[in-house]
Amino acid sequence: LAGSGASRGLAVGQFELMAIFILIILGWFLAPIYIKSGVATMPEFLEKRFGSSSSKFFAGISIFIYIFTKITVTIFAGGILFYKIFGFSIYTSAIIILLITGLYSVIGGATAVIRTQAFQAVMLLLGAIILTLFGLNEVGGFSGLKQSLPADYFNMFKPVSDPDFPWTGIIFGAPIIAFWYWCADHYIVQKILSAKTINDARQGSLLAAFLKIFPIFILVLPGLIAAALFPGTTGDEAYPTLLASNILPVGIKGFVVAGLLAAIMSSLSSVFNVTAALFTNDFYKQKYPDASDRKLVLIGRLSTTLVVITAILCVPLIKLVGSQIYIFLQSVQAFISPPITAVFIFAILMKKTTSKAALWTLIIGEMIGISRLIVEVLNNLGILNQPFLQYYAGTNYLHFAIFLFVVSSILIISISLLTQNSEDPKINKIKYLLADSFSEIKIGINRLKPGSAVSAYKTNLILSAFIVLLIIGLWSLWY
Repeated sequence: LAGSGASRGLAVGQFELMAIFILIILGWFLAPIYIKSGVATMPEFLEKRFGSSSSKFFAGISIFIYIFTKITVTIFAGGILFYKIFGFSIYTSAIIILLITGLYSVIGGATAVIRTQAFQAVMLLLGAIILTLFGLNEVGGFSGLKQSLPADYFNMFKPVSDPDFPWTGIIFGAPIIAFWYWCADHYIVQKILSAKTINDARQGSLLAAFLKIFPIFILVLPGLIAAALFPGTTGDEAYPTLLASNILPVGIKGFVVAGLLAAIMSSLSSVFNVTAALFTNDFYKQKYPDASDRKLVLIGRLSTTLVVITAILCVPLIKLVGSQIYIFLQSVQAFISPPITAVFIFAILMKKTTSKAALWTLIIGEMIGISRLIVEVLNNLGILNQPFLQYYAGTNYLHFAIFLFVVSSILIISISLLTQNSEDPKINKIKYLLADSFSEIKIGINRLKPGSAVSAYKTNLILSAFIVLLIIGLWSLWY
């Protein structure tokens, strides 16, 4: 975020704001569905809805995404930080981070991951806030920052022709990616599934939605500060450059560095844990349903170890990441997420969606998305000579996400209509779908009588409205 902020300004923060709306939807409508379904993973949700074929394909795609995007990007970010602060090479830094994180993930399991994440989140927030405040003071406050940078840096809505953040892509494309990430990716939804009650899950989602406002100020804004203080510094070296400078006292600098390293390890440990859960529950347990809990724990730890080893072997792929990690990550997700988003949305909205439609939408959609990724890589290497393929490769990633989502939606509706009579009646359809979620909300709202004590529903409604008003305020400020 800071790297893209240093290069393009506040517009990258739109991804965070769009995610807020999706988190509100998650808390109010989807969390009740997921919890009532009684599933342990998101592929298991698809299995209950469509059978094992779709769920295994989805689980396999998820593991692939985790290893080749989340882990690669995270260790690249950590490598840059180590290089700027300690002088270690990016590859050496990546291996150190992977080994340390993998060690406590394998030994401690999910419990260690959850406990360390809570502590690391606090450290990240405090460290980022401190760096932002010191940076603003150094640049002369927000007014000084605006004087030091082009006016375009403070425009959150870019023209349709913008190569990175066209407003059409932000409004219609970013939510497609966000829905997959926040509502269908087990990396995130595992926290919802572990909630004790629906209200706990809802409040957790709304709290996350509120906290998503902060990255604009504590992650994107420092990128702008780095661009103002160190002209010519752009891309993902902006944040480490700001941190390595002399704007922070030595002791405070150490705390901020610790917070960032904690955040990096938190992200990695969560990916390790999720990958182990997917492999154990959606592959091993399916094949060996009578396996003991002790055996499942062992398999989980072995799969985590395998992921760590695979990640270390993939460290050389770091050089394929461009100068802006965040845009790289969003573009890859834009090529992969739309079919998954379409399948989950229609699984919930349209009860007549069939298992064959879900499976073929995933297969065809992912083939189209991966083809787009391959063509773009070839185009960047200067191999493509066909004008059509060059145009295909040059299409904005957010606009492509819209296109792929529309294609996936047409596929799942059409195939469902054609395969209604061939649907397996043994598949356990999840009954608690969106209509039931609306009913549950309506019942809660009807209980809000004038003069009654502040209930959980009332608190959640007020918080939701407050968050939406904050976003509207930010948009009006930086339109």
